[in-house]
Amino acid sequence: MTTRQLASDSAKHSLARGAAGQALLSIEQARAGQGSWAKAHEHVMRLTGVPVAAHIESSLFEGATAVAYVLASSEQTAYEPALATLDRYIDELTRGRLRRAHQRIDGGLLPELREFDLISGLTGLGVYQLRRRCGGEVLREVLQYLVRLCQPMTNDGVPGWWTANDTADLPSDHWPGGHGNFGIAHGISGPLALMALAARRGVQVPGQLEAIRAICSWLDRWKQGDAEAAWWPGTITRREHQTDLLSQAGPQRPSWCYSTPGIARAQQLAGLALNDPERQHLAESALHGCITDAAQLTQLRDTSLCHGWAGLVQASRRATADAGPESPLAPALPELTHRLNELVRTDESHGYPELLEGRIGVELVQISAASTVESIWDVCLLLSG
Repeated sequence: MTTRQLASDSAKHSLARGAAGQALLSIEQARAGQGSWAKAHEHVMRLTGVPVAAHIESSLFEGATAVAYVLASSEQTAYEPALATLDRYIDELTRGRLRRAHQRIDGGLLPELREFDLISGLTGLGVYQLRRRCGGEVLREVLQYLVRLCQPMTNDGVPGWWTANDTADLPSDHWPGGHGNFGIAHGISGPLALMALAARRGVQVPGQLEAIRAICSWLDRWKQGDAEAAWWPGTITRREHQTDLLSQAGPQRPSWCYSTPGIARAQQLAGLALNDPERQHLAESALHGCITDAAQLTQLRDTSLCHGWAGLVQASRRATADAGPESPLAPALPELTHRLNELVRTDESHGYPELLEGRIGVELVQISAASTVESIWDVCLLLSG
């Protein structure tokens, strides 16, 4: 397999929307006894049959890291030589992005979302290191950066992860002063979940637990409601930050990417990492309120992993497992899974061969719900690991 090629078939090497996602699904089907390893190997060979991009803009969901994530998820020794080659380039590009991020901080500038987030940034690259090596020096370097990211950048009190861009990560007159992003896909809940998962595995750097607490304190500041009525905004504007007044009237659709399922799961993981039962219970109560609130559930428009029912089910399943059998989450989970299965039959987006917004992600969630074989394929969503 050839690596470090700037030109690649981007769709083929996309975990979010291409053949990498299909290969991951075939691996999970084989692991669960719903498919063969020979078929999974065919998908892997298609995935690796053309040059793979390993440049500095590669991310967990695109390019070399996406391919390596799939190979590592298979846990097949036959792929170790290819993984060893990919690892060298992934380590190099990750360190290149870290150098660029530290230079940005040294210059007193605010970050772009794609510098640090899960989908495009260093949090996602850290996820690969966690999945591949369960630690290692590169993961520690990513964690050190995330600790630094949590330090305030300006004299008006915005946190270090505040971006000057809009939610599409572009400069915009419609977002004067930028925004603070709460989501697990593009916002600060992603770094929170990664630092918590790493800490639970015994991988810690100086200041990591303090950074976890700092993010949790910020989430507490913007939490609306209490107990099972608690929810968080997906984003806030600079004006909202300055006035401490939120314009969003109520919870948005309960998606994995921007809303309570992802944000609450990240806080549950933080509570577990900090040995803070109160934090853990707060997160579990908020999630239970979300998944039993018809007004929130009716806002879901599709079955997808990113924006729809599949993401809600997977986040709830992982949170339920960590909450324990006595949690009120457990009785609610079967009904959520049933509703997902029923909706799959009529959802047009289910036909798209994509992980985040199509049938691949939905099928992975359905496999997880039905299988007794443990898998952490969803560490790419920061839900397991």
